[in-house]
Amino acid sequence: MPRNVLILGASYGSLLATKLLMAGHNATLVCRKQTADLINRDGTEVRIKLRDEPTHRSIFSRELPGTLDAVEPAKVDPSRYDLVGLAMQEPQYATSEIKALMAGIAEAKLPCLSIMNMPPLPYLKRIPALATMDLEQAYTNAAVWERFEPGLVSLCSPDPQAFRPPEEAANVLHVGLPTNFKAAPFADEAHNAMLRELEADIDAVTLDGQDVPVKLKVFDSMFVPLAKWSMLLTGNYRCITPAEPQSIRDAVHGDINLSQSIYRHVDAVAQRLGADPADQVPFEKYAKAAESLLKPSSAARAVAGGSPSIERVDLLVKLISHQLGVPNAEIDRTVQIVNQKLNASSAAKDSGAPAPAPVAVA
Repeated sequence: MPRNVLILGASYGSLLATKLLMAGHNATLVCRKQTADLINRDGTEVRIKLRDEPTHRSIFSRELPGTLDAVEPAKVDPSRYDLVGLAMQEPQYATSEIKALMAGIAEAKLPCLSIMNMPPLPYLKRIPALATMDLEQAYTNAAVWERFEPGLVSLCSPDPQAFRPPEEAANVLHVGLPTNFKAAPFADEAHNAMLRELEADIDAVTLDGQDVPVKLKVFDSMFVPLAKWSMLLTGNYRCITPAEPQSIRDAVHGDINLSQSIYRHVDAVAQRLGADPADQVPFEKYAKAAESLLKPSSAARAVAGGSPSIERVDLLVKLISHQLGVPNAEIDRTVQIVNQKLNASSAAKDSGAPAPAPVAVA
């Protein structure tokens, strides 16, 4: 039976949507009117490289068995959907239109699968060691999440690397690293059965007889998606420097011993929360993958572009580390650098002046 999935975010969300469409399910992308009009007219294009092929293939939504549409937030009817995918950057949920939509989704009691790097607060409430921690400071507007039942919110690690080519239209997505989405379970077994149904349907898809990368993998553990934290703190956020942004490769391999110590610290934090070491990705495997990541992270590019807010997994991990009694000086330093850059961007935006030149951080 085709499922109807509502996905908030038409950029990265179009990758999950394409996988669902290929499996015969239907997806609605929530986005701005201009982007919605473009997608409803032309569909989406996701470029992905199949195993052992030298170039990317373009997968067009209009040629797939599932149905795709796009809609503005104010026009969403939550009652139409079986599942919600949260694929926007965390600060975007604080906008007035999205806040109103989120309230409607919470009231409808729809299961929500987040594919953000930043885990939604209701999901964190499901982890006993985090349930009473003070973590709201890491969120742009923590009140957005207050109406959600924790058991209805799960997390899916957004491991696939993808971006919108700047020279292309807003309905094009290029997948650079076609790894898998790794989903933690919901509280309700009926919702988990739906996830596993989608997992199996996506896994069965072929293209010209070939397997198509980027699967949905559903796990019994709540902690599998937290493996991404080590990668983010070791690479993505350290792309943000007091001066110009650096690539993920340079952030990781500039001082490999320091990178390994940060990675292992964050792994240890996840294990203190309840993660099994088997849930984690070995540092050596991550470091090898980072060799091919030659661009700054999306967070670093946003900061360099003057954005006053980004997802703050760095701050979240710092808050958790401190409240567990295991602070880390390098993570604290990263948070300090990110705070300084964002504060400079925010001040420039308020004044209408260019952002001030970068200042060294001790």
